[in-house]
Amino acid sequence: MLKSKAYKFKTYLEFFVQHLLKAICLVVFLSFLSACKPAGEASQLVATDITGADFGQSFSLTDHTGKTRTLADFKGKAVALFFGYTHCPDVCPTTMLDLKQTMKLLGPRADEVQVLFVTLDPARDSQEVLAQFVPSFDKRFIGLRGDEPTIAATAATFKIYAKKVEAQGKGGYTLDHSAGMYIFDKTGKIRLYVDYGEKPADIANDIKQIL
Repeated sequence: MLKSKAYKFKTYLEFFVQHLLKAICLVVFLSFLSACKPAGEASQLVATDITGADFGQSFSLTDHTGKTRTLADFKGKAVALFFGYTHCPDVCPTTMLDLKQTMKLLGPRADEVQVLFVTLDPARDSQEVLAQFVPSFDKRFIGLRGDEPTIAATAATFKIYAKKVEAQGKGGYTLDHSAGMYIFDKTGKIRLYVDYGEKPADIANDIKQIL
């Protein structure tokens, strides 16, 4: 009788150990698969990852309060850098509105982001004009300008295309220009290129990934 009970106990113990080992192996296997599979949608970037690019390292421009600014001034924050002009009929105000919405979607983390608007039209975009235009979207946004040679050199440094096009009306011309924006991480390294028209929610998610 005792031998029978001992045999049954041994059988149950072996059965339990075997299934425990199978369970452990299954957990390890699933963990391995999870580690090996591509990142999920939440970690994918909508913008183009240009990490390691050797252009757009810095600038020296004057902000809409008259203060000289360089990219290094904003270390510790992610930077969204956009080139445009205040007379722009569509692309520029649309992008600025998208950035305004992006900041709202970032919530408290918006304070870790600095939006910079560089004018490609310094002849018309004076310090006073920028001071009225840029902060009207968000008081934290900063407008930047320089003289025409400085702006041309800065645009070239950041591979920004800009060309005057004659037009009827008060301004006399418009500008064809690159419509995307650059995102820098908190160390001042260029990381992302965001195409024009990307949704604020996607921009916000991309920024969160490099904060």
